[in-house]
Amino acid sequence: MRALGLATSWPPEHVSVAVIGPSGVVATSGDPTWPYRLASIAKVVTAWAALVAVEEGIVSLDHRPRHIEVQSGCTLRHLLSHAGGYAFDGPDPIAPPGTRRIYSNTGIELAAAEVAGAAEMPFADYLAAAVLEPLGMHATELRGSPAHALWSNLDDTSRFARELLRPTLISADTAADAIRPQFPTLAGIVPGVGRFSPCPWGLGTEIKGDKSPHWTGRANSPATFGHFGGSGTMMWVDPAVDTALVALSDLLFDEWADEALRRWPELSDAVLLELAEPAR
Repeated sequence: MRALGLATSWPPEHVSVAVIGPSGVVATSGDPTWPYRLASIAKVVTAWAALVAVEEGIVSLDHRPRHIEVQSGCTLRHLLSHAGGYAFDGPDPIAPPGTRRIYSNTGIELAAAEVAGAAEMPFADYLAAAVLEPLGMHATELRGSPAHALWSNLDDTSRFARELLRPTLISADTAADAIRPQFPTLAGIVPGVGRFSPCPWGLGTEIKGDKSPHWTGRANSPATFGHFGGSGTMMWVDPAVDTALVALSDLLFDEWADEALRRWPELSDAVLLELAEPAR
């Protein structure tokens, strides 16, 4: 795709990009095997593993967790959608569950700990068995926090993006719940982007909704979901066009934030425009 040439002028030393459709990868740019820290894209992968655990019946989305301590009224659904009332980092809640959208590494880590306790194994092992191995993501490894310490490459991340397009590990109903706004009236902040009211979030996935400006393209539909990471990575899925985009880099977001928030939407819009060309 011509559009992917835009990524070759980005400032990071390494950039790998892929467009994915229902049948797999449509086009790539850059080294597909170069290792990257996915940063917060890990939250989406972790949530997918938690949903596998829900379908296995070892954890519940809507009942109090049994294997971790959480504040009263907090559920796995709250934790996975940044509505659990926990701060960005740290063990202490700062708001009642379901009252604010507080972007929280802690919430995702607590959700993973609940899955690990229920499965009676380290979360990294459960993640590998439930998601990574079935999808053939053999180059992907959790090296710490399930909220931000997942390492992977373009090939593997593209496999996961295709899973988001055509779920095989969880049911269609569960997958639809994952990309449906949870506690939809909550306001909150998308770190590095801005404050939005409402600030829609699914289970692990950020949902574009009416957010503007946004790190996805202006042409992306409101149903677009995904995540970007502080390591300079991003991944979105747009159900309206049945397409996903993955762009991985090794330059911290904070070191090129203003440019990334211009370049990512530019690339996204160019990809969507090129995909639409044959239909003209």
